[in-house]
Amino acid sequence: MKIPFLKVLPVFFAFQCFAAEDGFVPLFNGKDLSGWEQHSGKAEYRVEEGAIVGKTVANTGNSFLCTKESYGDFVLEFEFKVAPDMNSGVQFRSEFFDKDTELSVDGKTRKIPADRVHGYQYEIDPSPRSYTGGIYDEARRGWLFDLKENEPARKAFKQGDWNLARIECKGAHIQTFINGVKAADVTDSMTLKGIIGLQVHGIGKKAPGDEIRWRNIRIRKG
Repeated sequence: MKIPFLKVLPVFFAFQCFAAEDGFVPLFNGKDLSGWEQHSGKAEYRVEEGAIVGKTVANTGNSFLCTKESYGDFVLEFEFKVAPDMNSGVQFRSEFFDKDTELSVDGKTRKIPADRVHGYQYEIDPSPRSYTGGIYDEARRGWLFDLKENEPARKAFKQGDWNLARIECKGAHIQTFINGVKAADVTDSMTLKGIIGLQVHGIGKKAPGDEIRWRNIRIRKG
């Protein structure tokens, strides 16, 4: 049976309006790594079945696949699935320098090597510690908010399955969520704008080959 065109048209317009009001735009096109560039380490990144796949390799430090654009105030959402023995994270409001640079961090001088990504990180931690969603200050200050006192967030992570992450940044206020459960809540103004980066952690003497997948990476500015 044919459906009259005029009856379908309003549904189409309603969908278009909903999409516009949502305000999110994709950071990953699901096909290739356009808009992204690798820094710091030599981990392998590829696109497979609509996801970015990061793979550990030997003899390298932490690696980051980063956006070419910087972001200040935003809501970032993404899904990830990680190998149980792998450490990872997603950088936000982060930076790298073209040459070795000294920073003053909490009254101490810290040397940041050229191309070393540093800044806020949404922790991805499938170990028994279960700190996924905590906020770590990569290559600067260490933990800003772990999950020692947040048992609901520690239990929210799903081992071996897809997880939904959310990061909200508004001025100095930063909040993170894991599968709809609030993980971290901090006020920190050290860096108010920067790149987003997908981390594959260095593995030391461990065997290479563990993988993490990210998909449906999207952001809403402001």
